[in-house]
Amino acid sequence: MAVRACGLIIFRRRLIPKVDNNAIEFLLLQASDGIHHWTPPKGHVEPGENDLETALRETQEEVGIEAGQLTIIEGFRRELNYVAREKPKTVIYWLAEVKDYNVEIRLSHEHQAYRWLGLDEACQLAEFKEMKAALQEGHQFLRSTEA
Repeated sequence: MAVRACGLIIFRRRLIPKVDNNAIEFLLLQASDGIHHWTPPKGHVEPGENDLETALRETQEEVGIEAGQLTIIEGFRRELNYVAREKPKTVIYWLAEVKDYNVEIRLSHEHQAYRWLGLDEACQLAEFKEMKAALQEGHQFLRSTEA
């Protein structure tokens, strides 16, 4: 049975939009343990929760951003399947935009650092190909739905 986790690919748009790929910045967190990998906020589903409730709870716990401070982007949901600590893992991600560009980030003990990054830098830090693909697909989705 695969371990199931859910999270949010959180982003913000620069106040003065640029035409390059850096107009959208993604929030990545560096884990405090293991290989100190960088990912969006995510965590395991608890009994009685649905997937999106888990993603919102984990975001609040890991970075201090509450559901009311985010806009979930309709139409984007990605499922990543990979092996972590020798067990199959499934992670579901949604895209979420912070309503306040300068939102305060309050890290939990699970993470030691955070960064807002343009697509290219975010993909470099993400390392794992599944996570890179999710970031790229999210970016493309946002670019294709801009007015």
